[in-house]
Amino acid sequence: MHHLASALRNLPPSCGPVRLVAVDGHAGSGKTTFAGRLAGALGGAPVLHLDDIASHEELFGWTGHLLTQVIEPLGRGETARYSPYDWRDRRFGPSRPLPPAPVVLVEGVGAGRRALRPHLARLLWMELPHEESWTRGRARDGAEQRDFWVRWVEEEREHFAEDPSRPYADLLVTQSQQGYEVLPGPVKTIGPDHGVTHRDGPSAVC
Repeated sequence: MHHLASALRNLPPSCGPVRLVAVDGHAGSGKTTFAGRLAGALGGAPVLHLDDIASHEELFGWTGHLLTQVIEPLGRGETARYSPYDWRDRRFGPSRPLPPAPVVLVEGVGAGRRALRPHLARLLWMELPHEESWTRGRARDGAEQRDFWVRWVEEEREHFAEDPSRPYADLLVTQSQQGYEVLPGPVKTIGPDHGVTHRDGPSAVC
């Protein structure tokens, strides 16, 4: 983890003075836990959870909010401010700051979408098949979220079918009992022509 953190620190800035690093993957694939550990290895790097940007009304339609509230201010070297969404009360809460630190992590399903990739220093993909990820997510959230998961799975399938992240990942992250292994991602091997439609590989949603 510390080797990865050192490599990320040494990247050129991608969003103003910030090295913006995305952690994407299927819901339940371990993005939040991994991002938290990576942030610790980075000495307490800020982490933006896309669950705070999304809402029941906009599970995936939050690009505009993220660009105006977060990406644009960071690109100017300013502290961004966003209002995190409360999934139980179904409303956005008080404004929260996100400073333009040397490395800022963005984790969540869709963090590697095409509208954000130009602003990223690196895109990491949690390499866990979608069915296994969703099973873990359902178990985590319990029976009270069963109906939500029915809708979520359908919308996540549609999102990655239209705007896949994995083909553009710089690095793939796998988890084992010994920790994490970071491997070269598809973007290092599939060539420069990303106009071709790519499936999601081992984590395919089709």
